[in-house]
Amino acid sequence: MDIILASNSPRRKEILKNANINFKIISSDCKEEYSKIYDEQIVKKNSLLKVSAAKEGAVNPSIIIGADTVVILDSVCLVKPHNIYEAFFMLKKLSNKTHFVVTAHSVLRTDTNKILTKISKSYVTFRRLGIFEIIKYINDFNPLDKAGSYGIQDFIRPDEINNIKKESFISKIEGSYYNVMGLDVDLVLSMIDELTNN
Repeated sequence: MDIILASNSPRRKEILKNANINFKIISSDCKEEYSKIYDEQIVKKNSLLKVSAAKEGAVNPSIIIGADTVVILDSVCLVKPHNIYEAFFMLKKLSNKTHFVVTAHSVLRTDTNKILTKISKSYVTFRRLGIFEIIKYINDFNPLDKAGSYGIQDFIRPDEINNIKKESFISKIEGSYYNVMGLDVDLVLSMIDELTNN
């Protein structure tokens, strides 16, 4: 059975590759919904839209994985910034605060039309950031394709969660590292197992 990732996200591709999962990509061209105030139902709906759109291109019996990630600070969704100025102000808002990252995962089995949708939530605390640190990060990395204007992988590796370097923007993580990156791979594997063994 084919495994299909309904995403062009380089981070999601990397996560599945690192988990030694053989997969194909079918881009999910669909109109996603967005809300300034966090609404779990909208995040779930977006992940469902992605797997439904990818199903059209699936030839063989397949497991299709779709996900939607949002960064939330004080109930407000921080989406991908439109420019470097938005990125700067988002990172400034995250400075010295704890926010949470939610990913809705939908997994569809095409031959039975069974589908599961589950949420993963992680809490991320930023240390106090200096203005020039933020500017340097924006210059050195590309924050424009990342919700919340940052990528966790730019600061720490999964094996560093309990020993985070002092210079990292992130001082603490509670929950799945990979969820913050865009795909809670352990949750996805358990969902696939549930669909294929029941």
